[in-house]
Amino acid sequence: MRVWCGLLLLAIAGGSATGEKVRFDNYRVYEVNPSNAEQLQVLQYLEQVPDGYSFWEMPVQVGMNVRMVVPPHKFSDFEEMTARLGMDSSLKVENLQKLVDNERPQRRKREGFGWEDYYTMEEMYAWFDELVVQYPDILRIESYGQSYEGRDMKAIILSKKAGNPGIFLESNIHAREWITSATATWILNQLLTSTDPAVQDLADNYDWYILPVVNPDGLAYSKDINRMWRKNRTKHNVLCYGTDMNRNFPGHWMEGGASTNPCSDLYAGPTAGSEVETQNVMNYLIQNKDKIDFYLSFHSYGQYMLFPFGHEGADYSDNYYDWMEMAESAAVALFRRNQIAYQLGTTADVLYVASGVSPDWAHGVEGIPIAITYEFRDTGSHGFILPAEQIIPNAEEVLDSLVAFMGKGKELGYFPRRA
Repeated sequence: MRVWCGLLLLAIAGGSATGEKVRFDNYRVYEVNPSNAEQLQVLQYLEQVPDGYSFWEMPVQVGMNVRMVVPPHKFSDFEEMTARLGMDSSLKVENLQKLVDNERPQRRKREGFGWEDYYTMEEMYAWFDELVVQYPDILRIESYGQSYEGRDMKAIILSKKAGNPGIFLESNIHAREWITSATATWILNQLLTSTDPAVQDLADNYDWYILPVVNPDGLAYSKDINRMWRKNRTKHNVLCYGTDMNRNFPGHWMEGGASTNPCSDLYAGPTAGSEVETQNVMNYLIQNKDKIDFYLSFHSYGQYMLFPFGHEGADYSDNYYDWMEMAESAAVALFRRNQIAYQLGTTADVLYVASGVSPDWAHGVEGIPIAITYEFRDTGSHGFILPAEQIIPNAEEVLDSLVAFMGKGKELGYFPRRA
């Protein structure tokens, strides 16, 4: 009965069609560190059958730091559980709703698109339309499909000359990671307007395929209903909605760090590439892959640059040491801006086991020479709810890092791609 009630509560939060926003008043965020198999199994059980708990990191291996959201009515249960198991825990956020309330400034009438607030997909698309009118010779918009709920999925392409190496940039595959599309659009604006010669070089000598929101339904749901929503909005059954698209890509699908439970935030889907949004992204890349040299995936949070591969028992790519050299240059440039430090390495080495992720598919299956995941600010004080005042500082340091990354890649012969 208790399990059924927990699942029912999850269904109410995850499948609500009432339009009423989920609130997190006095919800706490704790960091726990499972140090043995028993502790990990308990956390994995709670992730599969939450009974009120939710997770910012999925518990996939011993020794990782996991942030858990604990509702007020579970405080005593949580403390009893961690004490009984001898599991280390520390309080990171006293009141989650306060983070949500302080994330965005008071909204003013928009006079133009900017980066002092987070915008909807429709507002981004409207800005794209304005840009194409302003820059008709170098910008175009392409629709590459529709989402499960019928929203258009659009890319904006910046190309100043034929034959440029291509950069494929996807963001907001996870709905709650709003900073990703904000950063992608800021970078596009800089490519169009910056007078910095290094940024002009990126605009002049590379074609940019920018997919700002590859999870349109999830993003809308995270803005309108549940700020913490991660997945898309596929309806699997009366209780469970959504697939984690970044566990749904082919190539070592379901080989660790993913779930077969449709109610889990890590649900990888019934089959590899099952989701219409995943299929749309895959088809669009495949249509253009002869022109794409670099697959770039924006995420938050944690401050990492991650390379393929993430599945269990993964070997390093043949490109690994070149990627490390590029990423080291990028991390130095990124740190120089605001003293923000990133960790570098494969997903499995420095983060956790995760299979079915998009850069692993792009590199391992489709042969894109370079594929990297950015996990943006911060390291957990705000987590996914990064205040809007940090959009520009985050984007500035990321662009600095890309300039350095591409510069080192050019030195190593990756742009244009090796024969």
